[in-house]
Amino acid sequence: VANAYPTSYEESMNTVLFQECVRYNRLLAEMAVGLKLVQKALVGEVVMSEDLEKMADAIYDNQVPPAWVKKGFLSLKPLASWIEDCNARIDFLNAWITGGTPNVYWISGLFFPQAFFTGNLQNFARQRTVAVYRLSFAFTFRDDITHADVTAKPEVGCYSYGAYLEGCRWDYGAHQLAHSEPKKLFVELPLLHLVPTEERAIPD
Repeated sequence: VANAYPTSYEESMNTVLFQECVRYNRLLAEMAVGLKLVQKALVGEVVMSEDLEKMADAIYDNQVPPAWVKKGFLSLKPLASWIEDCNARIDFLNAWITGGTPNVYWISGLFFPQAFFTGNLQNFARQRTVAVYRLSFAFTFRDDITHADVTAKPEVGCYSYGAYLEGCRWDYGAHQLAHSEPKKLFVELPLLHLVPTEERAIPD
């Protein structure tokens, strides 16, 4: 990845991708080592340490083992859903590695989304020769399409999906926020078009 996507002045997202890979590789290495050891401990081939016992108990209870939580992404999901989520995140990064920067970014699939936002602002600042501290994101809710419909990158900014609303919902007919539907606390936000804007005035 470092060879294919070297640190570049023109493309800050290369650094974001590399940092994401480092973090996920660290997690996957911890998972690979821990799972092999706990299997051996369960059959008596190695001593069942306190950490291995906690891992075995967590797996039995469908909870994410503490060692994985420490090195993993933020999540409140039980183990089975967590594994599915982890696999989807790895697939997203592999698609990025093999296919180049994506047309639309899965924002909640990133380990450190703050770097993603900063990288986009840096790209715009360097293309337009603008001080990055003068930039902030304007945004448009693209509720007319889904991320699966996107076939090309926007001319300016980026598309992202995977953000969620809490305590309200997006009204696709009125194109604005609305009260939550009964028993639905969290709902997914529509596709977002993030546009770096110089000296952006905050709407009233």
